[in-house]
Amino acid sequence: MARITAGVGSSHVPLLGVAVDQGKTGDDYFGPIFAGYEWTRQWEKEQKPDVIILVYNDHASAFDMKIVPTFAIGCGERYKPADEGWGPRQVPEVEGHPDLAWHIAQSLILDEFDMTIINEMDVDHGLTVPLSMMFGQPQAWPAKVIPLAVNVVTYPVPSGNRCWALGEAIKRAVESFPEDLNVQIWGTGGMSHQLQGKRAGLLNREWDNRFMDLLVGDTDAARWIPHIEYLRETGSEGIEMVMWLIMRGALGDKTRLLHKHYHIPCSNTAIGHLVLEPVEEETVPA
Repeated sequence: MARITAGVGSSHVPLLGVAVDQGKTGDDYFGPIFAGYEWTRQWEKEQKPDVIILVYNDHASAFDMKIVPTFAIGCGERYKPADEGWGPRQVPEVEGHPDLAWHIAQSLILDEFDMTIINEMDVDHGLTVPLSMMFGQPQAWPAKVIPLAVNVVTYPVPSGNRCWALGEAIKRAVESFPEDLNVQIWGTGGMSHQLQGKRAGLLNREWDNRFMDLLVGDTDAARWIPHIEYLRETGSEGIEMVMWLIMRGALGDKTRLLHKHYHIPCSNTAIGHLVLEPVEEETVPA
């Protein structure tokens, strides 16, 4: 059967894509940021995932105020990089895995999650920047990708508990797929940042790191953090972190930390990055 072997959390700051595309990843400003991903780049070469379920939010590229799906799953064959106002990024097209995606969509809907199914869409920096951070600049992305878009742009946004529960349902869906696949799930976005208003530029190192620590081990405390706490402590865009909870929920009851990286600042944003693996409970002989 297919199985989720690891979870990755990462910011998806568009400026990081610019740094990759312009060959600036080793300069004085970006070097410390990218150094924190070097462990993961080497690890991914060893892990060789077949499919990545990539949880991200669209930034008015595929969706706008005409339609705002809370949860949308991409079931298409391929996804082109979106033009976000300065031309599409010159990165490979994203290849989907329709068979697994449709299986997950059916399982989630029967599990009482009302998913929006997308067969055609362009994907923006929310999805392509994490791929660049983990895989660099390949001729083709080394894994197939199932995009899972979450509305964290306009209220109402889903609760942390609902996101965690969606992750649990994704785990059940993947494990019921008969093909032997190595699947990873990535939660992206965040960390603390606010792009407008009197608190523009807000960063909260202590809260960000505490949040990442809550995703390790067997606690589920992070799923109960209320929206108002994200807004108060991490700024208006910090709510993106609920997408990390989908990743965490899909890893089961307990996780082990493999790698952690945090850096301030990148533009006016905090950079966070985690690699987790599920810990299977040992069966005690009777």
